Amino acid sequence: MRHGDKVNNLGRKEGHRRALMRNLATALVEHKRIKTTLAKAKALRTYVEPLVTKAKSNTTHSRRVIFSYLQSKEAVKELFGPIAEKVGDRPGGYIRILRTGFRKGDGAEMAMIEFVDYNEIYKPGKEEDSAGAKKRRTRRGGSGAGEKTAATATAKVAAPAAPPVVEEPEIEEAEEAAADTLEAAADEAANDLNETSGEEAEEIEK
Repeated sequence: MRHGDKVNNLGRKEGHRRALMRNLATALVEHKRIKTTLAKAKALRTYVEPLVTKAKSNTTHSRRVIFSYLQSKEAVKELFGPIAEKVGDRPGGYIRILRTGFRKGDGAEMAMIEFVDYNEIYKPGKEEDSAGAKKRRTRRGGSGAGEKTAATATAKVAAPAAPPVVEEPEIEEAEEAAADTLEAAADEAANDLNETSGEEAEEIEK
């Protein structure tokens, strides 16, 4: 009976399971992201996260303990180098598991397991912080300022284009030119009348 046994043996004996976890952990440390079944990913998370916590203290004892689990010098260097620098401020939760569907062959549920700090695309925390900062900026400006800017924008759109402004000297010059043209036209009309009246008088005398 397996009363109280919470360890998923993954259908393997103790030595086989230990070798499986060692290989998966080494691949995860070196590549930062691997794809496996959901059951193996859950078992691997409980295997790797204590090692990452141990890697925060860079001592000879810590290195020897982690090497006993991984049996890979390259993985130990990577874990105490870049990974420890990135996760140094994180209190836990270094690994994320994302379900990716079911395998075609046997229908096993697959998953992708990765280090949280090495995924630059999927970071919901930063998106929420940026959204909150935007909200704070709008509150800091005040609702009145937003209403004023909206009113000025609508006024600019609704106001018709003003006619060009003409200076006073230009108006006076235009009036004088119009008066001159009117006087010239009147003089020409008077001359025409005088000529026609003289011709009519001559005809009458004849």
